[in-house]
Amino acid sequence: MLELRTLETDDWSIWRELRQAALAEAPYAFGSTLAEWQGAGDREDRWRARLEIPGAHNVIAVVDGRPAGMVSGVPVEHGEDSVELISMWVSPVARGRGVGDSLIREVERWAAERGAKSLRLSVMPDNIRAAALYKRHGFTDTGVPGDLLPDGTGREQIMAKDLANS
Repeated sequence: MLELRTLETDDWSIWRELRQAALAEAPYAFGSTLAEWQGAGDREDRWRARLEIPGAHNVIAVVDGRPAGMVSGVPVEHGEDSVELISMWVSPVARGRGVGDSLIREVERWAAERGAKSLRLSVMPDNIRAAALYKRHGFTDTGVPGDLLPDGTGREQIMAKDLANS
């Protein structure tokens, strides 16, 4: 059974568990590293602050009673009619069960509810499975160069979906 749950600041330990699992299992998929969120970076105030991004919608997927996926929707700076999907991850044990689809649809629902006209995201160029999932949901490559990758030459792929016609 799949259930989606919106997290509040006091749920920081659940977010921490999933985020650290994501960074450990799929380091290629994120701009952050597990090392940055462990040791001195593993502080309750930092995890709470992550869940307190103004206007954010932080959601986890619970599969058979266990947290198995995560995503956030966040407002885009200087773009009141656009929001961004970030921190998307599904546990390997839950993949292929519609968890990613449900998380994306929830962020789309939230974005439309707040009046956003577009939803965008960044995906690592080598993350073919994630890009395919996003394409199935109507996201397309914007052609806009994303953040520079650690190799100093590659860039994240920026994808977007028009919500006005959805």
